[in-house]
Amino acid sequence: MIDGLKTLENEARRDLQRLNWPAANWVLPTNAPDGKHALHVLVVGGGLCGQAAAFALMREGVRNLRIVERKAAGLEGPWATFARMDTLRSPKHLTGPDLGVPSLTFRAWYEAQHGADGWQALYKIPRMDWAEYLLWVRLVLELPIENLTEVTALELDGRFVRASLQGLSGTETLIARKVVLALGRDGSGAPRWPQFDSFDPGGEHAKARVFHSADDIDFESLKGRRLGILGAGASGFDNAGTALEAGAAQVTMFARRPYLPQVNKSKWTSFPGFLHGFYSLDDARRWRLFTYIFSEQVPPPFESVLRCEKYAGFSVRTGAPWSDIAADSEGVTVTTPKGTHRFDAVIVATGFDVDMMERAEVSAFREHAMVWADRVSEAEARDHPEESRFPYLGDAFQLQEKVKGAAPGIGNVHVFNWGCTMSHGALAGDIPGLAIGADRLVEGVVRDLFVADSDRHFEALLAHEEEELKPTGLYVPKERR
Repeated sequence: MIDGLKTLENEARRDLQRLNWPAANWVLPTNAPDGKHALHVLVVGGGLCGQAAAFALMREGVRNLRIVERKAAGLEGPWATFARMDTLRSPKHLTGPDLGVPSLTFRAWYEAQHGADGWQALYKIPRMDWAEYLLWVRLVLELPIENLTEVTALELDGRFVRASLQGLSGTETLIARKVVLALGRDGSGAPRWPQFDSFDPGGEHAKARVFHSADDIDFESLKGRRLGILGAGASGFDNAGTALEAGAAQVTMFARRPYLPQVNKSKWTSFPGFLHGFYSLDDARRWRLFTYIFSEQVPPPFESVLRCEKYAGFSVRTGAPWSDIAADSEGVTVTTPKGTHRFDAVIVATGFDVDMMERAEVSAFREHAMVWADRVSEAEARDHPEESRFPYLGDAFQLQEKVKGAAPGIGNVHVFNWGCTMSHGALAGDIPGLAIGADRLVEGVVRDLFVADSDRHFEALLAHEEEELKPTGLYVPKERR
């Protein structure tokens, strides 16, 4: 169905032309402190959220931008790396990366290759099909993503943000008016590692036998081996399924709860009223909603459980948190309140922490960024330590000063990743809210760029001399007016 996909590409490009994509640049050139023209927007991250942000910015005429991505082309986001599910969790009909252009939807892409009957027969979106689809959208949009380029530091410089980059050609410093941090699931923190007395993550044996679910794991090496997994969420089951399919002889999963969560409360939030309206709630109501959702936790998808249950070597031990792990040359000893267990290797599937203090990119000003702990009582922050570490964001996902005047320009850094969830809901990462999030982000960025230059735009208005009546008999030359 290559011809069908090529036909769709042509259709999508015609649709974009009809929508005047990309819009003409209207943002006025601005001199940076070094005398050079400042970049208007730097988008950090070329995955799902970075693509959507860049698409929306160019749609609104913000053309002087750069999109940098630290991974190689095709490895953006988790899809081809540590996301190990067979299919996406979301229903197949949800849209997002297309930003409302029908010919850019996953359905259009899939039908172009498999026909309408193929779409009807599809249950959920295969993970690698989704990865290929995102690359196709990037191709059609001709997004100028610079792969293998990493932002190592950001510094506030008055009205600007100074960014240090490391890429294939070496180091570079650029100055931007706006920075969008589209860094993915760990974009406001880092992989979560529980603390164990006998575990040194930098130790030789630990590196060879103790993995985080976000690591690059050679599952073929686990063939015939015994594997322990801490955590019974989606990633735990996905890693278990991948190991069992690779031939692992035994996979034992451990959960601290007496039984797994049974209801995914976060699914309830995927309706327009919530996605559009959540940010407008007061702090108390926003805090109440998401601390409740997070405390309920999310059950693994039933498909992921069924994937594992068909193997005789798979088991789940509930009410058995790990109290210690010790790796040696022969394997890993896991200690629980109910006894000890011996494995050839273990995977810690405990997700990601949200903690701005973990992010090297914002180290120069992260202590000045307001977090939710600054908006709730000490008791609430103590009862919900992770939620309290989420950044407290403005209406366009921008960081806020903890103390007024302490970090001028901090609002030019926009957090368009999982860290936005306590402030805006899951608008940056989860597919249902992606388009709403991208629109909201770009509306604020465009507003700020215009307002900052409003006096210069007024001068442009005064200089505007397009003489509408010149072709008519009612035209009056300028010198006679």
